[in-house]
Parts: sequence; structure tokens; C-alpha cells
Amino acid sequence: MSSPIRFDDVHRRFGAREVLRGLSFRVEPGEVYALLGRNGAGKTTAMRILLGFLAPMQGKSELLGSDSRALTPELRARVGLVSEGHSLYGWMSVDDVLAFEAGTRRRFDLAKARAMRERLALDPGAKVAALSRGQRAQLALLAAACGDPEVLVLDDPAMGLDPVVRRELLGVMIDLLADTGTSVLFSTHILSDVERIADRVGILHEGRLIVDATLDDLKRRVEVRFVRGGTASELERVVPRCLRAAPRAGGHDLFLADVADDTRRALASLAATERHGAVPSLEDLFVELTADDRSPAPETAEVTR
Repeated sequence: MSSPIRFDDVHRRFGAREVLRGLSFRVEPGEVYALLGRNGAGKTTAMRILLGFLAPMQGKSELLGSDSRALTPELRARVGLVSEGHSLYGWMSVDDVLAFEAGTRRRFDLAKARAMRERLALDPGAKVAALSRGQRAQLALLAAACGDPEVLVLDDPAMGLDPVVRRELLGVMIDLLADTGTSVLFSTHILSDVERIADRVGILHEGRLIVDATLDDLKRRVEVRFVRGGTASELERVVPRCLRAAPRAGGHDLFLADVADDTRRALASLAATERHGAVPSLEDLFVELTADDRSPAPETAEVTR
């Protein structure tokens, strides 16, 4: 089976600003892929291109085997979308929303949606405009996931939710997608959420995907060493497979991917030492790789599959 989601060398700019510079990755059937990046990194632009709402200036994306620029209504019916704003009609009631989805989407499972609505204690007669942000997020997820999508695109659906509501939303998502084989592409700013549900993560920085790996791969392949003195740009240049040299008191922490003999020789010449807790968390890695003072990483230092 071909990859339901595919980006091949996608470029996009707005005026002089390059938002995406050669974005390439795939999401396999049944895989949950978390696309991470700071504000303005290009996550929403990538999703708009995937869904055919925006054209790339170079390269292409494919959705369910079709060029994103030529999606038919039949193909779109096989895709679910939850955006950051939870686009719902405020004048509708909760049950109106579910009935509307059932009436316009042939694949929509109304019985499943109503069962989940009851479990979540959503008042069927409550107007969308009167719901809390968390309730609107839950309802938007129900509307998207109960349409039996083969692909589900989630653009930061938990933005602005408190930790308790966010955890409930993730629980709903896990239950709705269990054993469905749905491929999920989602962006989020909450990295603890990623570690709960993602099979693979991509970190987008300055328009490029600098990490594309499973969580287990990241833990296995990324190491941290401490070097006294030097400058970040010099260290990133002379140490092979250095993702980033992060300033620390008296020197720099080197975040290294796939350490090999040439890396070890460079570290030995610099008298590098191991750092306690040397395997970074996903949050550590994300913060260090996307920090404002980060110089562009060499192409060979990217963590990819």
C-alpha cells in the first residue's frame, strides 16, 4: 500500500520569506506522525498544501495517492480535518452538528458519534457558541473522526486547552482511532502529548525538516556531550553529525546524531565529556534544535529515517 500522505521537495514562500524549503516526508498507513515546529515554522502551510488549499512553488504533496492540487470530492470525503479554531457553526446545537455531518458525509457513523457524545457528557441541545473551548474541540474531533477517515489532519487542536481538558481530548482521540488504520498528521505545541500518541516525529525549523524519526530512534540515536570553550558555529562545523552546539556555562552541549568514528575522533580532540542524563527528552531536543540562536544545521546532521 502506498503512503497516504507524501511530501516531495515542497517549497513555498510568501514574498521574500521562504516558509518551506524542500520539505519531504511520508506518513504510512495507520501511522501517527507529529509535525513539530515553533510558531511560523511552516506547519500550517504544509497542511494547507497537503489539503489542496495552497499550491507549492516547487515539488508536490500527495494525499491518498493523488496530487493535492487535484483532489476530488470523493477523495476529500475520505479525509478528516480538525483545525486550531475548531470551525463549527455557532448557531447549531451539538446534535445539529452530528446530524449535519451524517447528512453530508456518506461514511459518517452517527451511532458511534452519539455514543461518544454521551460518554463525553456533551449536551445534545447545547449551542456550539455556548460550549467551552474544550467541548468545541471534542465535538470537532467527533465530527472528523466519526466520518471513517483514512487520513486525519489535526492542526494544533489542543491549542489553548488546560492540561486536564487536553488529556481528555487525547483520550477521545485514542479511543476513536483505535484499530481503525487511520493515518494521522498532527501538529502541536505540547510535547508531552506527542510522547503519548505519536509513532514518529518531524521537527520543522527554518523551512526544513531537521528531524524525522521514531521516538525510540531519537532516544537511541541522539547523544549529548559537553565541550569547554569554542564557539557554536565552529563546533557545529568541525564535529561531524552535530545537530546543535548549545551554549552552557563554560562551554557547549553538543547534540549529536548517529555518532560514528569520525565524530568520536573530533570529540576526543576537543576533550569532550559525557553529560549526566545524556539522552535528551523530546522537549530538550526540540528546544535546543529550534532555539533562536541556532545556526543552520548541516544537511548531513539531519536525523531522518
